[in-house]
Amino acid sequence: MKKGMRFETALKELEKIVESLESQELPLDKALSTFEQGVKLSRYCARLLDEAEAKIKVLTQEQDGSARLEEWQDEDSPGSSKAGSVKE
Repeated sequence: MKKGMRFETALKELEKIVESLESQELPLDKALSTFEQGVKLSRYCARLLDEAEAKIKVLTQEQDGSARLEEWQDEDSPGSSKAGSVKE
């Protein structure tokens, strides 16, 4: 795994690893090393998501210190509407 890898790149590599392991065509030693790499990528992706969540919390923090939570709504999905703010 490359240092400083983007989340999207790491996720694509992880998807390739899962496909490779699901194919059941790997010898045991190769499957174990591939699985180990997958675990590392999974943990890396989780850490990046945790860091992004922390940044979002900082960016949405109110002046009084309370957090403003907004439910995510995909603007492209039918029937979606923007959710209002909720104080934590």
